[in-house]
Amino acid sequence: MEERILSEIKQIRKLLSQLVGTTDLPVKQKFSKEAILKAAKEFRQLSIERGEWIPNDEIQKIIKHAPWYPAKIIIERFEFTNYFKRGHTYYFNRKDLIELDKELKKRNINLDKYCELLDDKEKFRKYVNGILLQKDKKTRKHFKIPEVLRDIFSKPYSAPTEELVRKEITTLMEEYQRFDLSEYIDLFEEKTYAMFKYDYSFDRYLKPELKKYCKDWCFKFNYANNALKRILELKNTLS
Repeated sequence: MEERILSEIKQIRKLLSQLVGTTDLPVKQKFSKEAILKAAKEFRQLSIERGEWIPNDEIQKIIKHAPWYPAKIIIERFEFTNYFKRGHTYYFNRKDLIELDKELKKRNINLDKYCELLDDKEKFRKYVNGILLQKDKKTRKHFKIPEVLRDIFSKPYSAPTEELVRKEITTLMEEYQRFDLSEYIDLFEEKTYAMFKYDYSFDRYLKPELKKYCKDWCFKFNYANNALKRILELKNTLS
């Protein structure tokens, strides 16, 4: 029994050495870390050549509506894990990309538009933070509050403030319906975030006053919804 087991182990080792391409190496080097890593790299290269791994700049072959170089959003937003990085290039597993594409189609998600939405939200966040920072600089005093002095506060918002914000959102939505702004403005995230439909090919034909009105409407709408979100967060914290 023992001899048979040893014979089978030798056979397995021989097959492994053939698989990783180290049959011509001395016994001690056949299964060294370096040999295994080299074999893994060669196997990965063959997989790339066979199309099993898709580089970042070719993802549009699988996901037609993907933007250029969408690696970051796919990894961070969709928690895509079946990928590797060589140099500056990301490679994604073809089968999993196909499954991701199917799921995006089920949910009616255009990946390029989703990237645009995320960029727009980030610009809006930076703009609002910039305004708050400027106000802070203007009101900054020449004194320093002791570090141990903290947790002295009062309720910052009352119910009428929430009512005022909700009223503004309602008024803006009435404008959206009355003037058929859906032609120029998209609403996302359960109609709490607005984004102007920019198209470079037709931009010069759009009346400047209409373009300005739509962008102003988007800012007011996003600002109001952001304020409402903050008010509700504070209410939950204090309740």
